[in-house]
Amino acid sequence: MNRRTLLKTALGGAAVLAMPTFRAFAATGRTLTLASRTLDVNGRAATVYSLTGPDGKPGLSFDAGADFDVALANTLGEDTIIHWHGLTPPWNQDGVPDAPMPLIKAGETRAFRFPVGGGGTHWMHAHTLQEQNLLAAPLIVRRPEEKSADEQEVVVLLHDFSFTPAAELLAKLKGGASGDHAAQSSMNMSGMNMSGMSGKGHDMAAMPSMQGMTGMDMGSMPGMAGMAMDLNDIEYDAYLANDRTLDDPEVVKVEKGGNVRLRIINGATATAFTIDLGALKGQVVAVDGQPIQPVEAQRFPMTMGQRLDIRLRVPAEGGAFPILALREGGPQRTGIVIGTAGSTVPKLSPVGEAAGPVLDIAYEVGLRAVTPLADRSADVRYAIDLTGDMASYSWAMPGSEAIKVKKGQRVEIDMRNASMMAHPMHLHGHHFQVIGLDGGARFAGAVRDTVLVPPGRTVTIAIDAENPGRWAFHCHHLYHMAAGMMATFAYEGV
Repeated sequence: MNRRTLLKTALGGAAVLAMPTFRAFAATGRTLTLASRTLDVNGRAATVYSLTGPDGKPGLSFDAGADFDVALANTLGEDTIIHWHGLTPPWNQDGVPDAPMPLIKAGETRAFRFPVGGGGTHWMHAHTLQEQNLLAAPLIVRRPEEKSADEQEVVVLLHDFSFTPAAELLAKLKGGASGDHAAQSSMNMSGMNMSGMSGKGHDMAAMPSMQGMTGMDMGSMPGMAGMAMDLNDIEYDAYLANDRTLDDPEVVKVEKGGNVRLRIINGATATAFTIDLGALKGQVVAVDGQPIQPVEAQRFPMTMGQRLDIRLRVPAEGGAFPILALREGGPQRTGIVIGTAGSTVPKLSPVGEAAGPVLDIAYEVGLRAVTPLADRSADVRYAIDLTGDMASYSWAMPGSEAIKVKKGQRVEIDMRNASMMAHPMHLHGHHFQVIGLDGGARFAGAVRDTVLVPPGRTVTIAIDAENPGRWAFHCHHLYHMAAGMMATFAYEGV
């Protein structure tokens, strides 16, 4: 099946014919360059991708309210496309292959122009298997109060890394099934035109009780007590923070008694983390770029695609302080070190003494948006199931084909996870509010664009339909998405 056939399967032939042509803009803004580079990982040279701005540094930053006026130059020898994760562009500038814009050809420069919106910690990444090869970068939009704040900004982009090509990893997970590599491993709205990976490189772990923000026990999961969940599909060669392992971490110089704003992005393709501040305490003040009422802790869970803004104060006496990302269900870890002048940086191992906590969503009940959605009843409600299994490595979203909305509607969606793997669910082109867990009492939770749905759990979200299009709605675990867990949030008449 080629890309067009798959797209028709997902969207319906009539809808495909009605899709708008991507509008070409003049390249008047800053240039963002797609290129390749060589990275040292565990003493081995790895060829990976890069997304660099005009200053030669990874990513881009804007002031809130500015225009995203960017010329994206593809200097790679292959086609690709970039998704602006966290921004809400017009649909014809969203970065999903053929939905509606085509891939950016090798050597092509394509211009984009739309408002960046109100601010936040966001990121940009390939919407193809190329994401696994580090085709991602920060995308920061600073609010006025953040620009004037007396605090130092530290951006941390997390990755999982494998020397094995992503297509081989997918074939291994699918039990050796092969695909049409010439189709460029593009993720279409169909669920995926991707070549496959290799064996079941996952591990199984019973879910232990957690403390604080990562607390959970099996008894809280209806019908799941005594069962085991799949935590990690792939055993990666390394876990990176700003392209470095803990064998040689980035050390960021900070001031004694100074304030720091950590902007942490989980850009891993298949790994959830718990952020561990160690000896420090911090306040998470935004999730997925959207401000929340501050929550203080030393550990903060984050699944794939999510972002955390954490404020902390450096002790007056100074010192060196590791900021670690603990791999869910495994001892592997990565991170950076913040340290004052003259402090001794401790020797850190990329493998800790204990497995990282298993993520849950109990903490969502305690998160409150600074600017919640208006209090109103739903105009339309949908329920979708998240299904699949490790044996066949086939994932799906039954019920999602029914999603049809109109501009101006308040939409509520129940996402019910009937599988034994957690799914970080991401909606393009919108922000949503978490309003319910497992059918319990409603609450006005965080406004997000990505939320974790653990096995056996139901998460209810509310969306104001204000951005017409046929938007990608999918699991942000790259290989679940590649194996079918991708759908559309479709406006009528588009």
